[in-house]
Amino acid sequence: MPTNIGEEAILTIKQVAEYLKVTERTIYRLAAAKQIPAFKVGGTWRFSRADIDTWIELQSTARPAHDTGNDDKKRGTK
Repeated sequence: MPTNIGEEAILTIKQVAEYLKVTERTIYRLAAAKQIPAFKVGGTWRFSRADIDTWIELQSTARPAHDTGNDDKKRGTK
């Protein structure tokens, strides 16, 4: 049985909070709002380590919603 967070395939709220260095309350809020990949087992939240790692990558590479790359077109230049 894996003994550390790096080896776990399925994580609990507490483990995800530790992994992301945030509070458990933050993870509950994100999961309930469907802003982080999660699923429930018997009424308790669980998280796939692979899904969390992918989510982290998407968060760190995503462009801001207001940045469409079309600023020059909107101003009538280029």
